[in-house]
Amino acid sequence: MDEDQKNRKPGFATRAIHEWYDASDFLGALVPPVFMTSTYAFPTAEEGEAIFRGEAPGYVYGRTRNPTQALFEVRLASFEGAEAGLAVGSGMAAISATMFSLLESGDCVLFNRTLYGNSFELFARGLPRFGIKSIVVDFTNLEQLAKAFALHHPKLVFFETPSNPTLALIDIGAVASMAKCHGALTVVDNTFSTPALQQPLALGADLVVHSATKYLGGHGDLIAGAVVGPVRLIDTIRSTGLRNLTGATIAPLTAFLLLRGLKTLELRMERHCASAFEIARVLERHPAVSWVSYPRYSRAARQALSLISCGFHSSLGTERCLLASAAIRLASMANPSAPTSPSAMQRSTTASNRWRKTLLSRKRPCRFLEKIEWSGIFHCLRRDACGFSPTVFAILSRSLVSKAISPSMM
Repeated sequence: MDEDQKNRKPGFATRAIHEWYDASDFLGALVPPVFMTSTYAFPTAEEGEAIFRGEAPGYVYGRTRNPTQALFEVRLASFEGAEAGLAVGSGMAAISATMFSLLESGDCVLFNRTLYGNSFELFARGLPRFGIKSIVVDFTNLEQLAKAFALHHPKLVFFETPSNPTLALIDIGAVASMAKCHGALTVVDNTFSTPALQQPLALGADLVVHSATKYLGGHGDLIAGAVVGPVRLIDTIRSTGLRNLTGATIAPLTAFLLLRGLKTLELRMERHCASAFEIARVLERHPAVSWVSYPRYSRAARQALSLISCGFHSSLGTERCLLASAAIRLASMANPSAPTSPSAMQRSTTASNRWRKTLLSRKRPCRFLEKIEWSGIFHCLRRDACGFSPTVFAILSRSLVSKAISPSMM
């Protein structure tokens, strides 16, 4: 083994299992334990005081930090290339704690016009209640965004990429560069891509938030969120947004389940991407589908990806990152933003073939589509490898959507 190999940083999957954990420190247990405690003991009063003051490392109270939580925070920060991380009770808690920590009355924030519904509500209606000016802008239009920066002088900008639910791609580097010129922070929601596919901090973002409920957890059995970035910002969000303002503490068992999810994240995202491509091809050819939103089929999206692809995790490659969010599961009428229980990975091919045969053999959409006729959009859901991915969207002909199809089609 040459010197470069010896000094090379462990790979993504290796860090997901071994980062920041030595079994010899825990009686040889290969799996990190769950620390089900709310408070901690100190050897002496003086040592306890030093920990309380932040002058010595240690744990004080479960609302702000727990050893199981800390391990997840370190591993996620490692994946994102961040100095530090903070895990909280939900994705919305991560966003709220971040905003309430970094913004105050009189500040301005720019946010993209396409966001997860509850995120949009927070920016459009929640923050203005506290005197924070929130301006909605189309972040895909950089000229319009530049004008908004010059006019409003924001303290912070927030966007998702790919966005929920349209999969619009934002040029992270361009937005972050623009924000830095105006002294603003850039916060990116990386839920749909995960650090397995994209690391916004490497492209200039200041903070990255996640709804860990989705791909990071991957098994549909937890609610959690996270934010990663520089130590100074994460410490502020932990002490202000989490401890004092929201109290949105993550449970130790939830942190343990997230550690389990990280172990298969790279494998799951690779399968999501492969499945997405196959299903998008089927949908594109089907007569009941008039439009498919899948980045690989968009020339503009491909050009955008060529600009930002340096942020994607190299083990999957740029082509495969297009996009995990299109990997779909079959016939599950769940909330499209919530995961369902995973099936075994080897079942994915069978499900994919069944989906293909169902669509190609019919000239009308599946029965469940009529239930959301009002939107004209359906989320193709498939029981894929250990996780969920809401992401190929298709616009259907209303005349076709309105016709019910027998349950046997499912």
